[in-house]
Order: sequence, then C-alpha cells, then structure tokens
Amino acid sequence: MASQPPYSEHDLLRLERRLSPSSRRAALTAARKALWHLASRAGRRIKRMLDILIAVSALIALAPLLLIVATAVKLTDGGPVLYWQTRIGKWGKPFRFPKFRSMVANADELRKNLEGTNMHSTGVTFKMKDDPRITRVGRFIRKTSIDELPQLWCVLKGEMSLVGPRPALTSEVARYSLDDRRRLDAIPGLTCTWQVAGRSDIPFPEQLRLDVEYIERQSIREDLKLLLKTVPAVIVGRGAY
Repeated sequence: MASQPPYSEHDLLRLERRLSPSSRRAALTAARKALWHLASRAGRRIKRMLDILIAVSALIALAPLLLIVATAVKLTDGGPVLYWQTRIGKWGKPFRFPKFRSMVANADELRKNLEGTNMHSTGVTFKMKDDPRITRVGRFIRKTSIDELPQLWCVLKGEMSLVGPRPALTSEVARYSLDDRRRLDAIPGLTCTWQVAGRSDIPFPEQLRLDVEYIERQSIREDLKLLLKTVPAVIVGRGAY
C-alpha cells in the first residue's frame, strides 16, 4: 500500500499563502534555476549520445574512403598521412588534433615567408586562398572537407563535438582578447555556424560573433539544423581552401 505524502495539496497552498512576496519570488527563482540546470544537463547528455552514435556510424561507413585518402596522401611525397596539431578546447584545455595532411611536409617552416599574404587582416588567424604549400591531393581533400574526417576520433574521445566553435591553434588563442575567449566556453566542433556560411571567407571578428551567438542559444535542434546545412556547404565548397 502506497504511503501518504507528508503534506496535502491544501497544506501546501496554506504554506504558500504564509510566505511573503519576497520569499515567494526567491522560491520561484530557485525552482526555475533548478529546472534550468536539469534541462541543461539532459541536453548535454543527449548531445554526447548523438556525437558518439553519428561518429561511430560515420567512421564505419567511411572506412574505405579513409583508406583511399590515406594511400593517396602517402603516395604524394612519402610523407606522413596525418598532420597533428595542438588545438585549444573548452576552457582553454589543449588536445591533439589530427587532419589528413594536405600540405607539403615542411609547411610550418615555409609559413613564416607567407605571413604578408594573410587574408585575415586581424592577424589572429592565417588564411591564404592560393597557398603554394598545398599539394594536388591536398587541394581536393580541403575543398571537400575530407581532410577533417580524422577529427571524428576526437569526437569519440569527447575532446570535440559534431557541432561547436572550431578549435583554435595555441598561437591564435595567445592573441585573443578577453572578449575573444568567450568562444572557448563550449566544446569545439567539426562544424559551426560560420563553417556553413562561408568558412575561410568569414573574417575573424564575424567568426567570433557567430560562435558566441551559437554558444548562447545552443540546443539539440540548433545542432541538427547546422549538421543538415553542412552537407550542401561541403558540396558547394565556398570558402574551402
């Protein structure tokens, strides 16, 4: 037999009437805060489950393509298949970030001679439309975003998500202002708002604005919308270089 609750609905109504207006407001604020935390926690768990499910499915389905690309990169010049960088994740935590190598093996050494050609005048990020360091295979896998597929491993590890601000280089974060660091308040992602809006054609200040807007309104619905928009954005290839 079920036990009776310690207070009836009538008792609770009587107790509520005894509370002062300020006490009722405080109780209502506390209740809303608790509900917000519960909803936020549930949203994070659902987002993580989707990340794992989609990342595993993609890695299995794309395994033949990954093998073909790895072979093509290796045959280009005999260099390493993957290019590893240290990127900055949520709240400034660094992690190892892989891409299929799309440039010559000594690309980092050659960059210092190309600083004057940076298309992003702010100097925080480096983008060059006709970068001479990119190989023929590299130009194709960049245009189609295939070079980013190894990052699905980072999604499985929880260092990245499918959707979120793109992870920045350590050297870029070192130049961030306090306002710029707001984009570090979320787990970085494979795709984001400015990735589907023009990628490298979007200047850094606009990237920052779009990233902050995403962080402030992020939801499962918003993530699914951005994932769907990513497909045509990759096909068109605008800003991919």
